[in-house]
Amino acid sequence: MSSFSGIWVPLVTPFRQGEIDFSALKSLCTRMLKRGVDGVVVCGTTGEAPMLTKEEQLQVLDAVLEIVPGNQVIMGLSGTHMPVIREMQDAISRRPVAGFLVPAPYYIRPSQPALVAWFTEIADNASVPVMLYNIPYRTGVQMELDTLRQLAKHPRITAIKDCGGSIDLTLSLIADGELDVLCGEDVQIFSTLSLGGAGAIAASSHIFPEEFVALIKQFKEGDLIAARQTFFGLLPMIRLMFSAPNPAAIKFALSLDGLMANELRSPMLPAPENVETAIRNYLNQHSR
Repeated sequence: MSSFSGIWVPLVTPFRQGEIDFSALKSLCTRMLKRGVDGVVVCGTTGEAPMLTKEEQLQVLDAVLEIVPGNQVIMGLSGTHMPVIREMQDAISRRPVAGFLVPAPYYIRPSQPALVAWFTEIADNASVPVMLYNIPYRTGVQMELDTLRQLAKHPRITAIKDCGGSIDLTLSLIADGELDVLCGEDVQIFSTLSLGGAGAIAASSHIFPEEFVALIKQFKEGDLIAARQTFFGLLPMIRLMFSAPNPAAIKFALSLDGLMANELRSPMLPAPENVETAIRNYLNQHSR
């Protein structure tokens, strides 16, 4: 069974005049691979997946797979209607992906037993590993430790993107050793890695990805002092990238390099002018 570790970039979805900019998407993938990231996540929150049709999501995945090997691609799979989830899952499974990233059904706020049943059905239908996505501030429901421990017994559920906001939960999951724990909150990357986490799915790693890769290498080599220095060097940028609703700040930063248009789909808006000014000033002073 696959394991997930290192730095995975949850790709933005570039748009131009309302349509997906596939050329920009492929260029972004090439850039990330050249910078040494371990993989990419397609159609996650950062990719504005809720604003894409299912057909568009598959088109984005196909474009990414033209550039990135399938064993370095995780595909987001979300929704609230199981027949639609299963149909999409089957379509994705016809492509060579490393796994699915699956959050709890949003807005519904199901019980913990209902979450176990939901994820178990998805995992039973999976031909590749499933990564749980615990992000209660978006879904409205916290996945409790007992629930996660039950799900970890499933042979297809191998990892978690941890945005739960509980240090006790994170510690317990790492100590259990049943799931690969990847940090999903960028400001907590150093903490999670220090505790023994496997890596991170970090939206801010679109910017200076090679430094995030270096951070992982420093941890693997046991050089905590260098890792701390690298992380604190990245921290002002990380905070800037989340100073507007994600991925507005990231798209603006990437647009400054000419990688894509500074365009999001409704209901998202571009970053406010003061945020754009702060990002421009920071990148002018810290160009790599």
